Amino acid sequence: MAIILLAGATGLVGSEVLKLALADPRVSRVIAPTRRALAPHPHFENPVTEMKHLTGGESWWRADAVICALGTTIRKAGSQAAFREVDHELPLLIAKFCREQGARSYALTSSIGAKASSSSFYLRTKGETERDLEAIGYPSLTILRPSVIGGLRSESRPMERFSVSLLEGLRPLVPRRYRVIQASRIAARLLESALAAAPGRTIYESEEI
Repeated sequence: MAIILLAGATGLVGSEVLKLALADPRVSRVIAPTRRALAPHPHFENPVTEMKHLTGGESWWRADAVICALGTTIRKAGSQAAFREVDHELPLLIAKFCREQGARSYALTSSIGAKASSSSFYLRTKGETERDLEAIGYPSLTILRPSVIGGLRSESRPMERFSVSLLEGLRPLVPRRYRVIQASRIAARLLESALAAAPGRTIYESEEI
């Protein structure tokens, strides 16, 4: 049975991962550091902390697999620097701390179009995160690149809601790669990939999730 460390458990995809992982008999424990306490569960460890203040010496970094569902928008973060902290620096910090404690697989939610050489700051940051994760040396690294993510968010993202509604209305005309993909499908693929721990790097484009 595996111990999973989950980053981003309060988000749309992360909350779905948490539900699936706690119900999966292959998972003995889920560790999910968050800024606010979540509902207790017999197989759930929930350190309440600010991620940017962590040192790596905390005992709960010891896990078999890591699932990173962190993500924000530049508008919500308030600046490009704040966005980069959430979508680049924290995923790498978590990867480093867990790898040092023996984690062997890492599964990340990235974005369709992610590319380190992109002219788009958003997509370039996502691509740089993918690239820099490889250097940390996980035996198994899985990257998911979903298109627009569907599901009920606790936070307000009006432009994203508009995009989801538009794409769903035009679904028969939209190429598979650009169709809305439900958070539950992304979560299921993340969990399965983390547990399977296929050797090397595996990338799932949106239509493959």
